[in-house]
Amino acid sequence: MVSTGGQRNRQLPSKFNTTTVVKLFILHFLNQKNCYGNELIDLIEKSLNYIWRPSPGMIYPLLRDMEDNLLIEGWWEEPDKKTKRIYRITEDGKKHFEVIKNINKPLIEESMYILKYTLNTIYD
Repeated sequence: MVSTGGQRNRQLPSKFNTTTVVKLFILHFLNQKNCYGNELIDLIEKSLNYIWRPSPGMIYPLLRDMEDNLLIEGWWEEPDKKTKRIYRITEDGKKHFEVIKNINKPLIEESMYILKYTLNTIYD
């Protein structure tokens, strides 16, 4: 473990995490079409070949946060019932998506290298 300024660094070199992955996927799918929350969960799970599924407890707070920050906008499909909230990406959201894609690509590549090297070294 690398020591940095008296604190231990317990993460891989990047700050790439599950929340970032889910946020990238949400913006990716909303950049293609309008979706509701459970639809986004299903699309992410399908994209990851059914290996992992984000929980509603992760998706809905992220959607609220992105809506509060004007990256997406949402509306109720049936306002009287409030059963299904549809989301779309805003122009600011599209710009933000391009920025975070560029920021996170090298972090993803770095994390993949570390994990592949570990897999090939330890399990070969």
